[in-house]
Amino acid sequence: MRSKPSMASATATEKPDRRWFGGAEVGAAGADGRRRWLPGSRLGRLIIALNLIGLVILILGVLVLNEFRQGLIQARTDSLRIQGQFMDELLVISSTSGDPEPTLDAEAASQLLQVVMQRALKLSISSSQRVRLFDRNAKVIFDSELVADKVKQSTLPPARKRGETAPQPFHLFPSEPEAKREAEARAALSREVHTVLAGGTSQGGLRTTAAGERVVSVSLPVQHERAVLGVLTLEAGDIDQIIAAQRLAMIPFILVAVVASVFTSLLLSALIAQPVLRLARAADRVRQARARAISLPDLARRDDELGDLTRSLEAMTDALSTRIDAIERFAADVAHEIRNPLTSIRSAIDTLPLVKDETKRERLNAILQQDIQRLDRLITDISNASRLDAELSREPPRAFDLERLLSEFVGHYNASARKGDAKVVFQATGEDGGLPVSGREGPIGQVFRNLIDNARSFSPPGGHVRVRVWRAGRKVIATVDDDGPGIPPDNLETVFERFYTSRPKGAAFGHNSGLGLSIARQIVEAHGGRIWAENRQDAEGKVQGARFAVEFPEAQARPPGWHGHDGPDRHGPDRHGHGR
Repeated sequence: MRSKPSMASATATEKPDRRWFGGAEVGAAGADGRRRWLPGSRLGRLIIALNLIGLVILILGVLVLNEFRQGLIQARTDSLRIQGQFMDELLVISSTSGDPEPTLDAEAASQLLQVVMQRALKLSISSSQRVRLFDRNAKVIFDSELVADKVKQSTLPPARKRGETAPQPFHLFPSEPEAKREAEARAALSREVHTVLAGGTSQGGLRTTAAGERVVSVSLPVQHERAVLGVLTLEAGDIDQIIAAQRLAMIPFILVAVVASVFTSLLLSALIAQPVLRLARAADRVRQARARAISLPDLARRDDELGDLTRSLEAMTDALSTRIDAIERFAADVAHEIRNPLTSIRSAIDTLPLVKDETKRERLNAILQQDIQRLDRLITDISNASRLDAELSREPPRAFDLERLLSEFVGHYNASARKGDAKVVFQATGEDGGLPVSGREGPIGQVFRNLIDNARSFSPPGGHVRVRVWRAGRKVIATVDDDGPGIPPDNLETVFERFYTSRPKGAAFGHNSGLGLSIARQIVEAHGGRIWAENRQDAEGKVQGARFAVEFPEAQARPPGWHGHDGPDRHGPDRHGHGR
């Protein structure tokens, strides 16, 4: 009977390790054939995507508002240019002449611009705008701020209380940083004016004033025919209001990004944190013995790492629960099996003082010895069965020659045989290189000791036990045949259950504990093989004896120094009497 694969093994097969950026290629095809353009695991991709939502919203908002800002500045520049072109045409018509050479009447131009500024309603000129006119030598002819007689205003500090330190004295002249900033502003304006005077084309863009404010500036040449007679400059100081409006427009995007971040955080909490908390609570219930296994079907159906974790934990706890049940059944079976010889021993001890006949006393002493022998065999096998898992995990598997091992066993059995014991015969294949299998020689040797001991105990005096091994494809099969009465067809599988015993008439009492075949199956299945029982029949269908077959995968790699049949003699039989 083949061993049943665990759920954890199935999970590991269905869900290979998910690698992150170092182990997965961008654009690699997934298991379902679709290409994965975002590396990482399902849960990792979800976390990355949700965290990118808020960032994408902010980036889109910045890009959109940057275009909006550039559009506002450009619109303001175009508005100033239209106004400047209108004023420039008025100046050319009313304040320039060409006889005998082109000239600009500064007085007329100043009066014209003053009238225009006073009647600003027709041009919708804002009070934040400043108009200046320069002659061909870059000298200021007209300045709207001087005409309007504007004065810079600043809030006075609060009145000083008695005992307070006097405030900093008022400086009549600007400080060094202010003077530097004012010089830079004048230089920028001068470059703009001289550029128009030299090339005769209009200029526009952003500048910083002496007060540190950013303004939108447009400069246009005042021309008579082709002669540049001056430069008209218009400035709009409401750029800070434009930027403030832009920042105000960012608020909806920020709010949307915050809402998206809060939503994604709650979503991640619902998809990750809460399921992990449920797993922790389920594990606590198992630890506190209020549950035998973790069962979270809704999480186990998830196709991500949490689903893998849930299925693995369910498989692990199911395996532990099954193991606990097996231990409990084993303990109950042990108690039952030990009770039988102990009851017989107690009965014999209670009866022994009352028996005066020497023949009957010897018979009672023989029963006591048999029961003690049976109890000793039972305790030894129970001890071996309980240590089996630790022994299987202690020694790493390696390749060895099974044909050599069985040949050595047969030699030891025949060398230590007593009168009346069944003879053990080994049928060699004669193949070069032996029959290699991968495993642990000690436990596998115990399997065949149990099978040979079992076959000898059921064979009649003078019978034969035949051991044979051969290769079948990629498998190595070994059989142990006896000349006994065979196995009832209904018991071909139950003989591998613990404490199953079936002795023919006349078999020695106490030689069969019922654990040998159960231990053998456990060892074989731990090595990836299988073991089964069948009856040998002649041509007429009469049972000739029992046969136990063991199948192992053939070892593909042989260790260095492999010598096939040559090897140390390390696994002779130790104790006899394991039975079914």
